[in-house]
Amino acid sequence: MTPAHFAFSSAFMLGLAGLAFHRTHFLSALLCLEGLMLSLFIALSLWALQFDTMNSAALPMILLAFSACEAGAGLALLVATTRTHSNNRLQNLSLLQC
Repeated sequence: MTPAHFAFSSAFMLGLAGLAFHRTHFLSALLCLEGLMLSLFIALSLWALQFDTMNSAALPMILLAFSACEAGAGLALLVATTRTHSNNRLQNLSLLQC
């Protein structure tokens, strides 16, 4: 395992562990999702550089664009839930209520 492979694998696992175990605030869950997306971006970038193919060179940019859209939608949801529930704790949100 190369050091770069170990770095993005550990970053992905740390983001996944943070998302699984530290879910008190909505903002911390969004930050863990961003960490996951950035580690996937680094992995795809290194993969495209390692195999030296131009066919997969656009994949990291597409993933980065989807990550930016996900961040914008997540922040919009954060603002909406803070306005309606007056806090951003995930325990106060219920999917059964309208």
